[in-house]
Amino acid sequence: MNHLLCGLAANPALPPELVDRLLTLALKEAGAEPECERDYADELLRDLAGRTDLRRDQVRALAAYEEGTAVSLAYHGTLTAADLDPVSTPYAAVALIDEGRGHPEWPRLLAAHPDSGIRWKLASCPGLPPDVVDLLAADPDVEVVVEVALCTDSPVTARLALHPDPRVRCAVASNHATPLEAVVALAEDPELTLRWALSERTDLPQALYARLAADPLPGVRAAYARNPGIGQELIRVLAADPENQVRRAVAEHPHVPLDLLTELVVGDRAAWNALPRIAAATPAELTELAGSRHAAVRMLVARRRDLPPHLRDALAVDPAAAVARAVAPHPGLPEELLRSMVARHGAQVLAAVAANPDASGPLLEYLTQHRPGVRSVFKEVAKHPHATGPALLACLADRTSRPLAAAHPALPPEAITGLLADEDRWVAEEAAGNPSLPRAVMVELMP
Repeated sequence: MNHLLCGLAANPALPPELVDRLLTLALKEAGAEPECERDYADELLRDLAGRTDLRRDQVRALAAYEEGTAVSLAYHGTLTAADLDPVSTPYAAVALIDEGRGHPEWPRLLAAHPDSGIRWKLASCPGLPPDVVDLLAADPDVEVVVEVALCTDSPVTARLALHPDPRVRCAVASNHATPLEAVVALAEDPELTLRWALSERTDLPQALYARLAADPLPGVRAAYARNPGIGQELIRVLAADPENQVRRAVAEHPHVPLDLLTELVVGDRAAWNALPRIAAATPAELTELAGSRHAAVRMLVARRRDLPPHLRDALAVDPAAAVARAVAPHPGLPEELLRSMVARHGAQVLAAVAANPDASGPLLEYLTQHRPGVRSVFKEVAKHPHATGPALLACLADRTSRPLAAAHPALPPEAITGLLADEDRWVAEEAAGNPSLPRAVMVELMP
């Protein structure tokens, strides 16, 4: 029964009076024995804290129960500065500061907090007043100073670049607010190993990039290979790297030349995701790439989700199943093209067609009935907004899709009610959280 109440606590259709009853029950059980009952109450309170329809008094009751719950409420956007005391709940106060919704005086108060964990968390918050940043940059706990050096956009980074602790200087090097001249100086620091720290900087001198990208570790070379700041000469050097992961990283560079990108893709049978250079390609470049004799190149174009209709439709009838599979989830594809894709390529494209946001209810039913079937189809159908009752009932037969189908509001109410007794706790909990669960059943589930 406990897991069903947790499902109910997250159910968006739960009536307000039942929310009240659950909250009262959870707060009562939170102080009960045995410990397992307290654990269950904690879980129930966490689920209630995730609701978006809580009243102010309910929010305050949850925040007062336990500070971890208050922090969750802060990040969910339901807790306000007026709902808490920064002295008794400092972590929740820092969470509100992190979200930009804290009281203006809180950062100064918490920067002097005796708990260094509070100060450390505060140091990562954006938009802190300059005097608070200066105070944290001089903190006696070096971990707090490291966090300031890593996160702040204040000019204090130039001063921290001279800090005696190498951990602080290394953090400064990783911070994109740090002035270039300070970073270049740090790169010559014999105490620092900056192989990873500078990998996301896009404004370094090309000679420094070349030195850093010559690292013996392939992972480091790969990090620089995808850095937008490296020039064409270094891109081509790294494209000839003996390690696959480095060459693949070059393919992910936003400015890799298309001729080089084609070579890299055709020479590697990796399952490529969307690539930045393809995302930035002009209409003329897309047309040229879509006409490539290499299916791997056409597939890269097919992964874009903003193709012109004529190009999208042409790729949908591509003879290569991999290309058709890549374009199948593209919004706007006519249903007749989706069905012809299934007729032509069968099981190879079923799941991709099911993932199309415009797939109709009848099409989704058809996909669940296709033989031979594919298990991944049921997972896509079970979370599709257009899924029908019959399609979802078919998904219940698949173990991994069963919880998704149990949570879908189009599942018939009698099926949802039946799943409350499912032997899989996850399935039963998802059914209890289904907004289409009959109200009378919700009432019956309450203690």
